[in-house]
Amino acid sequence: AAAPNRFNASFASANSAFDNPQLSYFTRSGSASDAKQIDVASYDTDSAGKPVQGKRALDITIASLALIALAPIMALIAVMIKIVSPGPILFRQRRAGFMGQPFDCLKFRTMHVNAPTALHSTHLKDLMTTDKPLTKLDQKGDPRVIPFGGILRATGLDELPQLFNVLLGEMSLVGPRPCTMSEFSLYSAWHKRRLEAKPGITGLWQVSGKNETTFSKMIELDVEYCESWNLGMDLSILGRTWRVIPQQLKGYLRSLRQRSS
Repeated sequence: AAAPNRFNASFASANSAFDNPQLSYFTRSGSASDAKQIDVASYDTDSAGKPVQGKRALDITIASLALIALAPIMALIAVMIKIVSPGPILFRQRRAGFMGQPFDCLKFRTMHVNAPTALHSTHLKDLMTTDKPLTKLDQKGDPRVIPFGGILRATGLDELPQLFNVLLGEMSLVGPRPCTMSEFSLYSAWHKRRLEAKPGITGLWQVSGKNETTFSKMIELDVEYCESWNLGMDLSILGRTWRVIPQQLKGYLRSLRQRSS
């Protein structure tokens, strides 16, 4: 049986909050009269109502240490971006966070400034309505990507600035990947259940096949995470993440060879 929703109300009641992604707060109760408002960035229970202070402590500790340890690499990436492509180093994009709360998700910029988005939107809608694997446009050759941007995207190094999102409480180290607001607008009630946990830099989907899985499978894995989260699960996913990064890089290099042959 599915674990109870984070809110005291049924998902059907709580889902009304999803209808307005601009809301800054969501309530723990389906009743507006007795509901206690909660800052989305600091929620303190998981989908089963268990305290998650341990998760937040883990996030702050690892994110802080990672930023210190990876500072030289992040500085090098920033310099390389400035050399190969005019424009800002960071890319900020509005994403749907916990319970649909919008936030600015940070990434190293891997595409040319003002790159068109129509191609990606069409690709995304196709993946959402079919059983095709969730392959990135990079694998087919995306002209929007800057030199060496494909490597950053394949290894996940472009997502290192999201460690700041973690420190701000907008993201967690582990959780469903944050979707764009345009993708969120296409979600059904079932799809929106993946937003019952803070979005993460890595997650169950990423270590369970990622781009080889379908959109439906991604939703299943994300909802499974929201329902069965525990600290041990987070630590396991973090450990497994290091093992899948080389596989992602190999897949990217293989696609390069296939395109050049």
